[in-house]
Amino acid sequence: MSASKTMISSLRRFATALTKGIFEISHNSVALIGLLVLFAAVTLVARPELRHIGEIQLFSWLQERQFEVSGVVSDLLASDRATASDPKQLPKQQAAVALWLSKKYNVAPEPVSAIVSEAYNVGQRSKLDPTLILAVVAIESGFNPFAQSHVGAQGLMQVMTQVHSDKYQSFGGKFAAFDPLANLRVGVKVLQDCIRMAGTIEGGLKSYVGAANSEDDGGYTAKVMAEHARLQLVGLGRQVPTWEASNTAANLPVVNKSKEAIPSHSTETPAVTPLPESKPDKDAVLALK
Repeated sequence: MSASKTMISSLRRFATALTKGIFEISHNSVALIGLLVLFAAVTLVARPELRHIGEIQLFSWLQERQFEVSGVVSDLLASDRATASDPKQLPKQQAAVALWLSKKYNVAPEPVSAIVSEAYNVGQRSKLDPTLILAVVAIESGFNPFAQSHVGAQGLMQVMTQVHSDKYQSFGGKFAAFDPLANLRVGVKVLQDCIRMAGTIEGGLKSYVGAANSEDDGGYTAKVMAEHARLQLVGLGRQVPTWEASNTAANLPVVNKSKEAIPSHSTETPAVTPLPESKPDKDAVLALK
């Protein structure tokens, strides 16, 4: 065999061996990667805590990457946490009440719609007129879920959080006072207890504002009942003006809501007759007709 043929044969054998080696290395690498992925998957399934850590790390990396690109970190759950609903999805009566309150108190109709819907649901369970509940919200906070009085009454219905902290335990703690729906439910429970102990709606309202032992409640009961009457008319489809001054807590005379002034907020429920039927103030209704 000539030298040239020998060289060509050697080159062919070298090329064949090189190709085979590269194939084996590549094949083994892919297999190794596959084994590593399989091992990682088995580990994550067997160790949920590791999977959770991995998810957190991945989510954190994605957020950082998104901020680098857009300058804003998104939160896909934000809309689920928002207290809002479309007023068009409410029953006609509730929608009318929500839109009227939205206009009068200068708040967006969507969160008011969610509050109105909850008031009707809670009112049905507690046997309280939902428009009475909404009237209390209007007078107490003007639909500001973050309102706080100088004595510590907080949220939509200005519940004394420190006094009624036990009622917030099922909502995750006292910070739930600033969640509109949680505050509404707790406030309705307190109002319900006050009315039961007083025996009348007017007496219950007086107790609710902390004036149970006082002759004068600063006009609180009259303002709530007047707003209650207006809301009932709105729910019936009547045209009720919204131009009058909003009866928010800021416009009311200071009423003592200290712990000593609200013994009627006790969680004990005495054996009394069922809650009296909620009726609008006749003089207020006649004045609006």
